[in-house]
Amino acid sequence: MSGLYDKGAATDEREQFRQEFTTQQNQLEQQRRSRSRWVIGSLVGVLLLLLIVGGSACGTYNTLIAKQQQVKNGLSNVDVQLQRRADLIPNLVNTVKGYTKHEETVFGEIAQARSRLLGAQTVDEKSEANAQLTGTLGRLLALQENYPNLKADQQFLRLEDDLSGTENRISVARRDYNQSVLDYNTSRQRFPTVIMANLFGFQNEPEFKADVGAREVPKVDFTK
Repeated sequence: MSGLYDKGAATDEREQFRQEFTTQQNQLEQQRRSRSRWVIGSLVGVLLLLLIVGGSACGTYNTLIAKQQQVKNGLSNVDVQLQRRADLIPNLVNTVKGYTKHEETVFGEIAQARSRLLGAQTVDEKSEANAQLTGTLGRLLALQENYPNLKADQQFLRLEDDLSGTENRISVARRDYNQSVLDYNTSRQRFPTVIMANLFGFQNEPEFKADVGAREVPKVDFTK
């Protein structure tokens, strides 16, 4: 009887051990599945976050690129008009020289201002050189009051008209450029765009402004 009891007890212990082992294995499997689901869920969340941030970053980058390109195009239009006026100046000077004497100082100032404008690289350099050239042109055109024959010269009058039209086009191009700069700089400084802008290296663009001293120089008046 004792032997049968021992065998039965051993069988019960082995069965209990198997049940406990199976239970532990099931628990471990559930834990592994739970961890797997958590890891997968975390990865999906991170990927979604990256997609959202990446999409926002791409959108911000493309927007800034488009606005920056508008600024560049605006400055290019200003440059075209500045170049056009610079090209008109030699003929104007030669016409004036045909009627005037002892005005070499004015001619020298015109040549210097024109050279400075053609050599300007930055927006500030262009605006300052443009202001200087406007002042010297004012002094050049004022000479017609001292030379009646010059004032009646048809070529001189045509050049005045061309310069007047160019001045108007410069004004419009400068206004359009500054509007593009304002739009770009405002967009760049908004949050959170400013973070992306700094990350991608987008800098504020300068406005095209006349030098403060240019307000005191003679104004070019093409209506006389």
